[in-house]
Amino acid sequence: MQRRAAVTLAEQLGAQFAARIRNRLLPPGSRLPSVRDCAKRYGLSTQTVVAAYDRLQALGLVEARAQRGYFVRAIDEAPSPATARRGGGQEGAAAPMMAPTHATALVRGMFHQMGAGAAVALRGAPGSGVLPATWLESPALGSALRRIARATELEQASLHYGHPLGDSALREALSQQLAGLSLRAPAQQILITTGASQALDLVLRALTRPGDAVLVESPGWAMQFAQMAHHGLKLLPVPRGAEGPDLDILDQLARAHAPRLFICVSVLHNPTGQSLSAASAHRVLQLAQRHGFQVVEDDVYAALAEPGSPRMSVLDQLEHTIYLSGFSKILAPGWRVGFVAAAPGIIDRLLDQKLLSVLTTPTLTERALAHVLEQGQLRRTTQQVRDRLDAARARSVRLAEKAGCRFVTPPRGLLGWVDTGVDTATLAQRLLDAGYLLAPGHLFDPQQQPSTRMRINFTQTQDEAFWRAYVAAKG
Repeated sequence: MQRRAAVTLAEQLGAQFAARIRNRLLPPGSRLPSVRDCAKRYGLSTQTVVAAYDRLQALGLVEARAQRGYFVRAIDEAPSPATARRGGGQEGAAAPMMAPTHATALVRGMFHQMGAGAAVALRGAPGSGVLPATWLESPALGSALRRIARATELEQASLHYGHPLGDSALREALSQQLAGLSLRAPAQQILITTGASQALDLVLRALTRPGDAVLVESPGWAMQFAQMAHHGLKLLPVPRGAEGPDLDILDQLARAHAPRLFICVSVLHNPTGQSLSAASAHRVLQLAQRHGFQVVEDDVYAALAEPGSPRMSVLDQLEHTIYLSGFSKILAPGWRVGFVAAAPGIIDRLLDQKLLSVLTTPTLTERALAHVLEQGQLRRTTQQVRDRLDAARARSVRLAEKAGCRFVTPPRGLLGWVDTGVDTATLAQRLLDAGYLLAPGHLFDPQQQPSTRMRINFTQTQDEAFWRAYVAAKG
């Protein structure tokens, strides 16, 4: 709080909470800190806090409940400021149930502006799933774009739609890259997408209908759960262990519900960092064949994995598998290039959905990426990042364990899955006050149950100041 700023302290505090609500960092149904606790936390008078909360109520962002406090309203249900001031709405209406953190809250936080103009200044995002931008800086990216800009193909790429499947040079380069994993996927069986998230969205659009059952890993990635819920799918959680999914439960669920898909991560699972064993991979494929579901293998962290890591798509050669990946985690996040490799019939169905949604994807960045891959830049960047990540992981593990965290699974790759011993949804809100964006455990539960676990990013948890704030917030 700036006590000599042009706006009052109540206005500043109100703006901070309003920004969190609008960015869904405070989800509908969540309770604001009590007036007394908030005053103590920010070093303000209780009158100032009451004034700030009254401003939020006037904006229709929160509602006061007698003897209970202030609660966040759903933004799409919030009344206009004028209605809020008049006390509009039915009295005595049932209070909404406590809602879990919105699935996009963590991603919104990652994109939240951290400049001087931001109402909430973030100091770090220890729960994010990406490498720091400084780790990915390379002259090869700019060089590739300049090369395309100088070439005679610039005009053609700018003034004409690209191939619906994606740039042919990039698909050929990807085919060669997959061959290095022992996955045979000719260029015509590869579809370029706007990131791996769109790749999954196309799969869901093409292969499922509302009401269909889909197997998912628990824990797993909240954004994918949200995508599936958006499509009206029934999620069937399968516990994920150190070597893969619980095969008995997978079999039981598949037998009982006839799922269409199994969405999973074989290598460097998000959030646990674990990789599938060869035995588990073979067994999952047997179950897929027996019960008639497709395995959708998300491999976005492929570049960080050890060579030879088992992949179901490699064992199956795309008979009952669909392979998704991209480059946002390792090379050029801003280019938003992902891809799908699948059997010809499935690629045709995905292509129809792509044509209906975006028609084609940007040719310029696709050709630039093809040049980067052809020049071996991905291989060089990958090795540099792996070496640097090993050191970062070792330091982060030491700091985490010193702060009282227990690793649920052995730390590997970019992400760690730790038990804090306290409710991490509450912990996340406290640390947000200190400027740190956490990834609390309930975000990774398909049913969003309370959790004492959280995901940490080894490259984003190097600062001792964060761990001091963590210990203080934990209490």
